[in-house]
Amino acid sequence: MRFVMQPIALHCAQSAMLPRTYDDQTCSVARALEVLGDRWTLLVIRDAFLGVRRFDDFQRRLGIARNVLSDRLQRLTEEGLLERHRYQERPERFEYRLSEKGIDLWPAIVTLMKWGDRYYAPPEGPPRIVRHRDCGGEVTLNLTCDACGATLTALDVYTEPGPGAPTPPLAASA
Repeated sequence: MRFVMQPIALHCAQSAMLPRTYDDQTCSVARALEVLGDRWTLLVIRDAFLGVRRFDDFQRRLGIARNVLSDRLQRLTEEGLLERHRYQERPERFEYRLSEKGIDLWPAIVTLMKWGDRYYAPPEGPPRIVRHRDCGGEVTLNLTCDACGATLTALDVYTEPGPGAPTPPLAASA
């Protein structure tokens, strides 16, 4: 049997030339990917849900290049997912807070997190737990409280480190 490389090379060349946009697709998933589908965007949104507001805090937590973070924050602001709020005039500095449109991503973020917990969590368990503010029950995949059964929104919950959370390094003893 003879091995033929040409179809593979042709396939790779075609893949490399695929457009980076989904403008020609009438599909809500494709349109959402236009806004959310790059490496850092959902992690910025995740951290905004965890209460991160300032550029330096996003940068420190994510380890993202400053120019990439600046681009993502600008794009998320332009798309209406984040809102900029000035907290300092000289030099001018801003906080980034989730807008109503951004808060509406909560079900998708929690569902993605639960999927990741199921298939990729460390052996100890999930790195974060989302809990119902009223009773402390855990949020289920169906976005309900496992203790009281309430249907939950982003405003009804808080997060805490889970059993799979990294442990902070011990302080050096003097």
